[in-house]
Amino acid sequence: MMPINEAQTLLGGITAQQFMSRYWQKKPLLIRQAIPHFKAPISRTELFSLAKAPEVESRLVQRVKNKGAKASWRMQKGPFKRGQLPTLSQKDWTLLVQGVNLHHPLAAHLLSLWHFLPKARLDDLMISFATDGGGVGPHFDSYDVFLLQASGRRRWRIGAGTDLRLVKEAPLKILSNFSYDQEYVLEPGDMLYLPPQYAHDGVALGECMTYSIGFKAPESKTLVKEVLVRYLDRLSEDESLSPVLYSDPQQKATQEPGLIPVTLQNFALKHMEKMLSNRDEFMRSLGEYLSEPKDHVWFESSLEQDGAKRLFGWMQGASHQALCVSSKTELLYDQSTIFINAESIGATGLEGDILRKLANQRFIVPTDLEKLAKKSEARLNALMDLLSEWLDCGWIMLQTD
Repeated sequence: MMPINEAQTLLGGITAQQFMSRYWQKKPLLIRQAIPHFKAPISRTELFSLAKAPEVESRLVQRVKNKGAKASWRMQKGPFKRGQLPTLSQKDWTLLVQGVNLHHPLAAHLLSLWHFLPKARLDDLMISFATDGGGVGPHFDSYDVFLLQASGRRRWRIGAGTDLRLVKEAPLKILSNFSYDQEYVLEPGDMLYLPPQYAHDGVALGECMTYSIGFKAPESKTLVKEVLVRYLDRLSEDESLSPVLYSDPQQKATQEPGLIPVTLQNFALKHMEKMLSNRDEFMRSLGEYLSEPKDHVWFESSLEQDGAKRLFGWMQGASHQALCVSSKTELLYDQSTIFINAESIGATGLEGDILRKLANQRFIVPTDLEKLAKKSEARLNALMDLLSEWLDCGWIMLQTD
């Protein structure tokens, strides 16, 4: 990984630290030749093939020009069978394919360029293929996005206008009163960064492909709801927490039997606050939620020899192999816990250092385990058992250089 205080071509010759302080969630940045001489790693044919797969999210967007009226829009969700997409000679259509990094190794590798940002915020790589005039209309995103031109040319018009009203009954979130103050034409290797809610409209100038590297922004209500579900499930399984029954020996006779006693309200509030006071368990639930793969993601278990044997051979000096994290795997951590695909494992000491390195750089090599091997064979074996389970599940893999 490139040091965060070293100037990066990807960011227009500034450091990652400078980018984050000057531009991130603040203002747009146009970067000419962010990736010089860029060659799209995914062909049009490969992209169309992905759009046919049921496990891949895809959409077809078409702009319909109406005489004497504003253009209207049509949207169709994939998967798309052979012949369902318009012909390449037809103008004004766009194919959007989500999560390409989950299905294409080169796309996953491309995302490693953004390792100066928290992995918990990274959403996916979406690829937009468009014929001449194609686009999805003027809109805004609720998250940060880097728009990398992969092939062809696209004209972008952007504006900081605050009128976010949408066209009624449109199948997409199209701005009804879009205005712009900047206009750029991007060519292969050029990139445009846009902060959240910055209005933009991209139109293909001939056939083109654009890569959108998006960063998710968890919504507060959804975040709290999902975390609380996990948190309360965990507490319900904690046998050390004994239930406390409400009692009211001081309750007086009442002429308002329908009135909820204040003492009962206070009892409920007191115990809710007590249950939510366990910060460690709350943060564990948060980590499990943030590391949960998307609904359409699944893993293929290894059908080869068991993971323990494969890892033993790897440890015997297979320096040409790295133990890599699958592009579908979400691997995060906090001060004391490792989170992988919605599961959590307490990890401190040398074991924690190794797993955190795996999370940060997405691979480790046998020499990364040498210090633990010298310190304790039992602890090394326990870590190898854990890694072999992940290997068998398809969460990690052995990869030859």
